This record gives sequence, C-alpha cells and structure tokens, in this order.
Amino acid sequence: MQAEDDILSLLEAKSAQSARESHRAVILQPGALGDCILTLPLVKLVKEALDLGGVDLIGHAEYVGILPGRSCVDGVRSIDSVDLHRLFAEPMRFDLADHDPLIHLFAGYSWIITFLGEPGSDFEQNLIFTTNCSHSADVVTLPLKPPEGVRQHIAEIYTEQFARQSGLPMEKARVDPKAVQIRVDQADRDLGVELLEQVGIDLSKRLVVIQPGSGGRNKCWRLENFLNVARTLRGPEIEVLFLLGPAEVERLRPCDKVHIHGVTRCVAHLSLPQVVGLLSCADAFVGNDSGVTHLAAGIGLRTIALFGPTDPTVYRPLGPRVTVVQGQAEGFAEKASPELQEIVLDNLAF
Repeated sequence: MQAEDDILSLLEAKSAQSARESHRAVILQPGALGDCILTLPLVKLVKEALDLGGVDLIGHAEYVGILPGRSCVDGVRSIDSVDLHRLFAEPMRFDLADHDPLIHLFAGYSWIITFLGEPGSDFEQNLIFTTNCSHSADVVTLPLKPPEGVRQHIAEIYTEQFARQSGLPMEKARVDPKAVQIRVDQADRDLGVELLEQVGIDLSKRLVVIQPGSGGRNKCWRLENFLNVARTLRGPEIEVLFLLGPAEVERLRPCDKVHIHGVTRCVAHLSLPQVVGLLSCADAFVGNDSGVTHLAAGIGLRTIALFGPTDPTVYRPLGPRVTVVQGQAEGFAEKASPELQEIVLDNLAF
C-alpha cells in the first residue's frame, strides 16, 4: 500500500511539474542594455509569483543575448527577427494568414508582457487578437518610461503595475535594490583574464575599470574628470583600465583618445560577453548612467555611478555595492568637477 502511495505521489509530482513547465511567459523589451537589466526584477516576479516554467525575452540581440544562463531569463529571441511592426497597424487593416509566423511566435505562452504600445492601443488589440488565434493568454502592457511626475524606481514601477494588472498581492512586487541580478562564472573570468593579459594589465594589482561614455552626450561626465580620477588612482597597487563602447569610439576626438592612452591603458570594440568577462575580474567600476554601469552593478561589482541630468531615484543601478554620485545637471558634461572627483576617489578607497 505504501509503495502504491509513493508511486501515486511521484506521478502527481511529475504531472504538476509538466503542467508548470508548459506555462511560460514572454516579455517584449525593445529598450537598450540598461532597460533590459532593469527588467530582471519583473522577470523574477513573473516566474516566481505565477509559478511558471520559464520566462523568455524578445529584445535586441546584442543586449539580451548575455542573459540566459546568467540571470532569471530562460530564453531570448532577437526583436529584429520577428515582424512585430505589423502589430502597429490599425485593427481594421490588420490581417493574419493561416500558419502566420506571429501566431506561431506567441502560441507557447500563457502570459505576454509588452513594453511596446500602450494600454488600449492598436498594438495591444492586435496582439490580443494574434494570441487568441491559437489559445487564450493574458496580455499585459507596461510603460517603458515612468509616468509623468512619478519619482519611483523604474524596476518597482514595472513590478507594481504588473501586480495591479495581474491581480497579484502588492507585497510580491517589492524589489530588492541590493540583489545580484546577473551571475558570472569561471568561463567569464577566464575570458576576462585573457583580455587583461592581452592589454598588459598586472593581475596581481587591484583593477578599476572606467567607462566614460553613455547613450546621451549630456549624461557623460567631462572626460578630463575621469582622467584626473585615473591619474590619482594609478599606482603600485592599482591598475586603471578605460573601457570604450561604440558610442565613445565614435564620439571622442582623436586628441581625447591620445589623452586617455597618455594616462592609462584602454580597450575598445569588445563584445558584451567580453565586457562581462572583463568586469568579472575587476575590483571596482566607475561610469555614467549607462547600460554598462547597470551591468557592473548587476553582477555585484563595486560600482560608482555618476548621474547628471537623469534622476537616480528612478534609474539608480540595482546591485549590492552601488554608490551614486550626483552632479549638477547643468554643465555636467562640460565643467571640471574637482569636488565630484574627490567624492569618487573617497568611495574608491581600498
């Protein structure tokens, strides 16, 4: 009798697991790297509170590709590989063919969460129609940017709005600002060590990585401020490495690059997996309000985030070792800031 009960319990457990794994969610996130990282608490909430078998992300491949295996995201798909623009058509003109790729795209999901479109928009109506062609699914539309006048962290805006629309208790929507969002492993560290050896970094010293760029010029602290920080830091026990992304490579003048190389070593044109590897070997990171700053904070790296015109109440990086240094919005990108330099250096004392 006991054996039969054990078999029955095992079958019930397997049935429950199979049912759980068959229920998945997908999130349409068209934003940049920082937006994707700030969406991770929402992914965690959706997966755990709804007891789903997995949550996938549809976004720009260069940003979302690093997340599976390193975060709570289970799978990704390039937003450029699917015809989501069709969903913006007027509903009267929107049409689906038999075996339409859009129907197939959403057929396996019980929940579809989108940062494209607005509640009640043509996009949302067409998305609901598309999912109903194959099955019944819940569609939730969330704002990519905070509502006008709201000064609340964007990750909490995402989780709270989802909780309201899905009927989840609001206490489940709380975001832990100190949680590690992205895990790194030995393969990441090995890749980072290889890169550092190639540029001649002494691995026996502490390493501070500085990224002086951002997606917006007005969010970039004046380059000379970063260079002064680097000059002060470099010494017998500390290496400093500048990390230049595509925006900085294009934006910086030739003389700026000469100045950087005159102070310390510099790397550029790295893939995002290489950036993860590099950061996994660092002891601290200094950067503007940028995607890489959110990445550094998310892996648990000691991070100094410099904010000028953007509001850290809304966009502060999430992570256990983040310090925000707030400058004046006016002149943030143009003026020398010896006071802020001192604050940055004080927070980098090892």
